Amino acid sequence: MSDVFAGYPRGAAWDEVIDDTGAVRPSYRHVHAALGQMSESELRARAESLARGYLTQGVTFDIGGEERPFPIDVAPRVVTEAEWDGVGPGVAQRVRALEAFLADVYGAQRAVTDGVIPRRLVTSSKHFHRAAQGIEPPNGVRVHVAGIDLIRDAEGTFRVLEDNVRVPSGVSYVLSNRRAMAQVFPELFATLRIRPVADYPRRLLAALTAAAPPGVDEPTVVVLTPGVFNSAYFEHSLLARTMGVELVEGRDLFCAGGRVWMRTTTGRRRVDVIYRRVDDDFLDPVVFREDSLLGCPGLVACARTGTVTIANAVGNGVADDKLVYSYVPDLIRYYLGEEPLLAGVDTWRLEEPEALAEVLDRLEDLVVKPVDGSGGKGIVIGPRASRAELGVLRDRLRADPRGWIAQPVVQLSTVPTLVEGGLRPRHVDLRPFAVNDGNDVWVLPGGLTRVALPEGQLVVNSSQGGGSKDTWVLGPARHVPGTRPPVAPRVPVTTASVPVVASPQDDYSQQQQQQQQQQRATAEVRPC
Repeated sequence: MSDVFAGYPRGAAWDEVIDDTGAVRPSYRHVHAALGQMSESELRARAESLARGYLTQGVTFDIGGEERPFPIDVAPRVVTEAEWDGVGPGVAQRVRALEAFLADVYGAQRAVTDGVIPRRLVTSSKHFHRAAQGIEPPNGVRVHVAGIDLIRDAEGTFRVLEDNVRVPSGVSYVLSNRRAMAQVFPELFATLRIRPVADYPRRLLAALTAAAPPGVDEPTVVVLTPGVFNSAYFEHSLLARTMGVELVEGRDLFCAGGRVWMRTTTGRRRVDVIYRRVDDDFLDPVVFREDSLLGCPGLVACARTGTVTIANAVGNGVADDKLVYSYVPDLIRYYLGEEPLLAGVDTWRLEEPEALAEVLDRLEDLVVKPVDGSGGKGIVIGPRASRAELGVLRDRLRADPRGWIAQPVVQLSTVPTLVEGGLRPRHVDLRPFAVNDGNDVWVLPGGLTRVALPEGQLVVNSSQGGGSKDTWVLGPARHVPGTRPPVAPRVPVTTASVPVVASPQDDYSQQQQQQQQQQRATAEVRPC
């Protein structure tokens, strides 16, 4: 092997680059050969170029109140077109089923009546909001954007780990990672057929425009952000800029005459579609938290009368519930009349007495997750937990079995990642993003690969110290004669800053606290 792969170990997990015999898998041969021509010092020089560009240009992520450059690994992850032809349709199928479920659960609840899913499960979900009952989106879409988290198991099979249809985040890092990698590895982009991702902002804007209320020919679309203290503010500002729409905070909006308006320097302007990045609890103080300064009073009432569209819709979080996750295969069969294209992970429903008894007996062998958790928080990995931790967990499961699920420990696949000792295997997952315009569910080729940087770590979330990789969906390589070009110039990623309007000091202080509280409560960015 080349220097950068020298000493690359083969672990217990399925490695996406090196097979059990030590040979390079066909999907990685071109990338492996290209990386193999570099010395470790050259590879590290390119990695440092990526990191400096992200830090200089503000491609950042907030961890515990500290702004850090979003960690991107220099070695890409590769998915072949043939593999993607199985993943993309599976993600789209899942989004269509969840869309039908949400329309049903906030409507006639046929699946409940027909016994597909228990009523108590739906109504006991923390994110089932009766305020959303009866709200009909103009084009019938509630899940405008979805992030479906996938893993590869010990056989290399893609499986769904969880669904994110509330406020899925991370796509800005997909776009930024791709631009940065294209600048640092121009020779690879010249020789490989890598599916582009740059069309995402146009697709998203088209879906939001299609969701406008009836009779609006040229809708005004805005991105609603909690503000600069939110950990995903970089993403909010980038998406607003690339779509060419206004980035607003709650104080920029007001409701009057049954409509939502935006304050501008030239007077008020009607708002038709709000791509909100504010969680339900903070969205409308009339309906949810009355102390919220992050949303706008009256938004839900305007959505109910059909004068504004909120994307994603209020109440979508019930579909993110990890107990609902265990019913999604049945929901696909019920609503779509199809077999699931993507398998999930075996799940114990702890509200069932027999399942609870089995899990309590095998707790040290399983992974236990809170049903409403995000960002990797609250997860207990049995084989790595202490006896005292397992004892506390047993008491919590007995006290609140509805609040937890259990799953077997899945050894996430590994991909070479540049760490202190060189390229070493690290566990990864994948979040493909889907955009639904009411006619079609389009899945962004690739998505956000998240990598657990500590050796042996299975939690990949950036909030837990993880990083990211550019994900390449590859077709056949181009034939380009000649020698390998020199090292790419260290050109920083170009981003734009978004001005922030100051507010009175008292409101400013309270708003900052609420933004930080929202981050702690919901960890909106799981790749966050």
